[in-house]
Amino acid sequence: MTTPLRKQYLEIKRRYPGAILLFQVGDFYETFDEDAVIVSRELGIVLTRKTFGASLRSPLAGIPVRSLEHHIGKLLAKGYRIAICDQLTLPGKGLVDRDVVRIITPGTVVEPGLLDSSSNNYLASFVLAGNLAGIAYVDITTGEFAATQLARAQSIPELERLSPSEIIVDQALKDSSLPAPATVAEAGWFDYEAAESILLNHFGANSLSPYGCQELPLAVRAAGALIAYLRQTQPEALTQLARLSTYSVESFMALDQQALRNLEVFEVGGPSGGSPSGSLLSVIDATYTPMGGRLLRKWLRYPLLDINELNSRQGFVEWFFHNADARAELRAQLAKVSDVERLFSRTSRAIALPAELVTLAQSLSAVPQIRSLLEKHGAPSVLVLPLQSCDEAVSMIRQAITDSPPSLFEKGGIIRDGFSPELDELRSTLGGGKKFLAELERRERERTGIRSLKVSYNKVFGYYIEVTKPNLHLVPTNYIRKQTLTNAERFFTLELKEYESLVANARERLLELETSIFRQVCHQVGAYRHKIAAVASALARLDLFSALAEVAARHSYARPTLTEGDEIEIVAGRHPMVERGLKPGEFVANDTRLSNHDSQIIILTGPNMSGKSTYLRQVALICLLAQIGSYVPAERATLCLIDRIFTRVGLHDYVTRGQSSFMVEMIDTAHILNHATPRSLVLLDEIGRGTSTTDGLSIARSVIEYIHNHPRVASKALIATHFHELTECAEQLPRARNYHVAVREQGGKVTFLHRIEPGKAEKSFGLFVAQLAGLPRAVIHRAQELLAYYEGAQQQNSEKRAAETPATYCGHADLLEELQRLDINSLTPVEALTKLYALQKKQT
Repeated sequence: MTTPLRKQYLEIKRRYPGAILLFQVGDFYETFDEDAVIVSRELGIVLTRKTFGASLRSPLAGIPVRSLEHHIGKLLAKGYRIAICDQLTLPGKGLVDRDVVRIITPGTVVEPGLLDSSSNNYLASFVLAGNLAGIAYVDITTGEFAATQLARAQSIPELERLSPSEIIVDQALKDSSLPAPATVAEAGWFDYEAAESILLNHFGANSLSPYGCQELPLAVRAAGALIAYLRQTQPEALTQLARLSTYSVESFMALDQQALRNLEVFEVGGPSGGSPSGSLLSVIDATYTPMGGRLLRKWLRYPLLDINELNSRQGFVEWFFHNADARAELRAQLAKVSDVERLFSRTSRAIALPAELVTLAQSLSAVPQIRSLLEKHGAPSVLVLPLQSCDEAVSMIRQAITDSPPSLFEKGGIIRDGFSPELDELRSTLGGGKKFLAELERRERERTGIRSLKVSYNKVFGYYIEVTKPNLHLVPTNYIRKQTLTNAERFFTLELKEYESLVANARERLLELETSIFRQVCHQVGAYRHKIAAVASALARLDLFSALAEVAARHSYARPTLTEGDEIEIVAGRHPMVERGLKPGEFVANDTRLSNHDSQIIILTGPNMSGKSTYLRQVALICLLAQIGSYVPAERATLCLIDRIFTRVGLHDYVTRGQSSFMVEMIDTAHILNHATPRSLVLLDEIGRGTSTTDGLSIARSVIEYIHNHPRVASKALIATHFHELTECAEQLPRARNYHVAVREQGGKVTFLHRIEPGKAEKSFGLFVAQLAGLPRAVIHRAQELLAYYEGAQQQNSEKRAAETPATYCGHADLLEELQRLDINSLTPVEALTKLYALQKKQT
């Protein structure tokens, strides 16, 4: 037979089948059955058993209440949903009332201790229909809410770029491979009519046209499903979602996970992740506020393709670059600003701590000073105007909340004296307690003649009168025994009991009233939602523009010139991360010129460790920085807009996926060739090295020819290789150029100069690198003998190889382009034959 506690647990658990139920029992949150097995395994907690009734012994794993947040963080990181069931009444006779007070999922975390302040925590939804997809995402800690409709093939890369913590999907996608834990939506959430109705009701609107998604049914379905999910799990968060923005992925440079990883934009490490130290983000993030840091990450994930918006961003960075005093003063003020977005979000939902309200007021009070200093220095008005005063909200907080409130409501002292007459009266009642006890103690000593009598209080036994054992014969008859000690007895009287009840009621009412007033203040501050949100956004932009200017000034970056053309020209470009690890002036800067018309492909040869990969990455990183609106590490740069950066750089074995390095390389290369455009930038490092030399060389050359000749591709490309035979391409492909990394040989010593110069490398210097690596001298000597032998054989066969090398189809590039332009469907058979005859005649 089950116990009342077990029955209560099962009834609550039945309402939350997909979540781990943390069931409070005293000072612990207990988990039972399968939940206990999961918690024990994931947290490394001992699995025991709890007896319910005569026969049932359920698996049990417990978490101390005081360390709840720490353990929740671990479970959320592994993708679990959690329902927190608290005790709602004090322990006494009978079963304690319990119920779920919070549902926490990876995408709905609001606790500061579980969040990275400089990163968004996105909850996304995802729906497919035919060749189209819909994606929506929200960060309930900041109020950001957006949706898009896109091609099915673009959907997974877009989800990877968003990097959400949780994805809502329908039943059909529950087993799909997604970049975050999936939560299956309830039936009907993704239906268009239901989603549209949910959105209209949420915004109190008659049409979705103002939100830009009226003609995007899949975006509507995804956004509606998100609101439905939040209604169920985080209904109080819905007030944060005041607007929905619609975006198109075509407005941004495409950056997939591989490009972000190979360029080390956010982390340095392998495919399974790494460290942010040494990444692009780490060297350009000079922001002071969490809002500015989050905005920088978003810009890096979404580089722009709008030249006007980019010039606008660069203009703001340039203003701060040239106004060093204004920049320094602004940054000094921003250093005092906390996370206004998330503080306000928690405040408006009345889940903030009292100290967080004080911090919010301090941050908002800096806004008038920031506006004043910008006006003084003549900053662009578009940066100044959004900085509206929030004095009403600041005043409301400061009038109500003490300067240094305690972290817990139970300690009291949160609301200022004089703010609430009823609160002041309760405090007066409680404040007179010492005086009452002192007077009672004096009176009882006189009445009983016991000079050592004490009237005191502790949290366990409450108020009591203590009499030492030698004086027990003097205790009056109205004293009621309460506790026996070794050397004394403790008593109470009806008068003391009545006072204790009065104080207890006053304390309970004080806590209740102070909590109620605090919540009222939170909701009143929440009424300034639109103004504070606009101020937070303005502060984030100011922080980021001034931070980018600070980085540019410190490290001699230049403003790039952006064009609608097809040319990349960089003078004295530098790798932003590598140069930071060297002494000033140590990094060797290099020029770059790429153009679809005459220098489309650079074939780069040179020894290992000479800087080929660094050079490839630095060109891409400079283009990326330019397209977020930043200055770039170069003397000067004229850059066209890049629609996508493709990278095949670095070698990682995908053993866990059952794929060899070469297979992964070929898959990646196929992806590049199938999706690159004339506006793309392609980086290929050592393509073809995972198979035999002849196979690798043949593949590499064919890839180069395809990029050069295919009109749909025709991308600008930087190709680093050890296949010196590939340098022949520059002689046969009109838009391919040979470059090499300069090396100086002197006195038997080899020095890598790290300079990129025209022409091909004459040697690979592999033996020199092997010697540096510490190979035994005998191995080096034998390798030198073999090298001489192979080079002799190669010389004898060079003419034969040249004669047998298949001619490329580069000479027919114009023919291919003309064929590509033909509209076959509109030609009659006679017209087609006539056209073919004309082309044939043209080629003979």
